[in-house]
Amino acid sequence: MTSQVTPGDVKDLSLAPQGVLRIEWAAQEMPVVRGIMERFEKEKPLKGLRLAACLHVTSETANLAIALKAGGAEVHLCASNPLSTQDDVAAALITNYGIPTYAIRGENTESFYRHLNAILDPKPHITMDDGADLVATIHRDRTDLIDTLVGGTEETTTGVIRLRSLAADKKLRYPIVAVNEADTKHFFDNRYGTGQSTIDGIIRATNVLWAGKTAVVCGYGWCGRGVASRARGLGAHVVVTEVDPIRALEAVMDGFQVMPISQAAPLGDIFVTLTGGLHALDADALKVMKSGALVSNSGHFDVEIDIPALESMAASRRTVRPFVEEFHLKDGRKIYLLGEGRLINLVAAEGHPSSVMDMSFANQALCSEYIAKNGKDLTPEVYAVPKDIDKEVGRLKLEAMGVKIDTLSAEQDKYLNSWEIGT
Repeated sequence: MTSQVTPGDVKDLSLAPQGVLRIEWAAQEMPVVRGIMERFEKEKPLKGLRLAACLHVTSETANLAIALKAGGAEVHLCASNPLSTQDDVAAALITNYGIPTYAIRGENTESFYRHLNAILDPKPHITMDDGADLVATIHRDRTDLIDTLVGGTEETTTGVIRLRSLAADKKLRYPIVAVNEADTKHFFDNRYGTGQSTIDGIIRATNVLWAGKTAVVCGYGWCGRGVASRARGLGAHVVVTEVDPIRALEAVMDGFQVMPISQAAPLGDIFVTLTGGLHALDADALKVMKSGALVSNSGHFDVEIDIPALESMAASRRTVRPFVEEFHLKDGRKIYLLGEGRLINLVAAEGHPSSVMDMSFANQALCSEYIAKNGKDLTPEVYAVPKDIDKEVGRLKLEAMGVKIDTLSAEQDKYLNSWEIGT
């Protein structure tokens, strides 16, 4: 047995060597985070700060945690989703990198919140969240920590929605930077990352051919845009459902068929929800789906599909492949639920490619530095990522890719910033 010195709770410490290889492999595609880590090692901008991170425990997250530790932070990490943890990575973080990690793939609700509270017990100065469960727990059960907290960050759309609701109710107790809203996050991570990894997860789970299928994409935010475009690229006929008229109009202008879910449900072969909301696929939709429909979710929480309704409609259920559960309905139809309705790209695949997480986690690292410097001067609100940080991440990514761009001349800059020059 491998001995454990660093605290934590993971599946099996003997998996660590495999986890190290996985972390190193991801690092090759994360040059921006690596560059930030090298600067952090010299400057120690997070020295003396305790940081609690509730994120998907993957090889990409490991590289972020290593960079934060290099910056001087005392990092404590837990999983933000019960089925997204890579157990070998979690083991490596403890044994090889000395980062307290509490994450076991398949953990139940009790252990999920026990782990979450374990990273709060050291009384963090900064929180780093993916879905806002950490912030919600602090505001609901751990208000004793408020006085110690300087600020936090939020990684995903669902979490930002929850935090803005908290702020609108005047109940947010400390400042949060919405990393999800950075252009270098949602343009790339949400669109290209979710687009590719969601398709990847569904293919790994089912081995289905997309060409010729009707794919119904519920939600046309940046994640929905990504999935819709990739599904079309594979030859699927794509139908989009939306509640926002501007996004629906954009989907139409992008060449997709747009209709209510009541009309789309009987047509779909593959369904993907990416709304961040409740019951995008409700009982009424499930009742009219064709037999053999594949139903999946790539939104943060497992509430986008009305799973209790599906269970109540079933005469029997069985697992027919890893991550594929067959519901044999009382009317004879069969509907297949993928990944228990949780994030299919992380349940059945490996999440976003490291290259796009490089930008998202560069924003996380730089925003934690920003909070360390400015948090005490910020009021309890949800803040956008400062534009200079967003642009710096874009610049660093281009530099790492060997891409050069133009710069404005003094004359061009003056023209763009003057009201006097006209016709």
